Amino acid sequence: MTSPTHADHPGASLGLPATGAGSIARPGRRIAALAIDYAAATLIASAFFGYDQFALPSEAGLTMFTPLMVFAALQVLFIPMLGGSPGHRLVGMRLVRADGAWTGVWRPIVRTALLMLVIPAVVWDQDQRGLHDKAAGTVLLRA
Repeated sequence: MTSPTHADHPGASLGLPATGAGSIARPGRRIAALAIDYAAATLIASAFFGYDQFALPSEAGLTMFTPLMVFAALQVLFIPMLGGSPGHRLVGMRLVRADGAWTGVWRPIVRTALLMLVIPAVVWDQDQRGLHDKAAGTVLLRA
């Protein structure tokens, strides 16, 4: 017997289906998308900004943050344009507002800033929405 305060599945309180298109994206897809996006950011940082992933932190200086900045730029640019980052789209996810509408421009900026802090992204509610998504009013769905 489930309590009335707990949903039967992630996304139930948002009116989303349990599985299939339009359901909450599960952790495996999220982690895969994050790995794809960060790998792409590292490749771009290495190719265009002289980032050396094997340099010691004392030798790298501020360039050690270049992949993180490229990662943020990818998120902020692609979420409004494509409905998700390249990693999201490759693993079959899309990011929308909680009401299902287009994210707009400011939501991806807030979401990305909080995502870069890491902690908001690993603290979830019963719908498996990270604090970064709750603060931005977004939800990551299966496409």
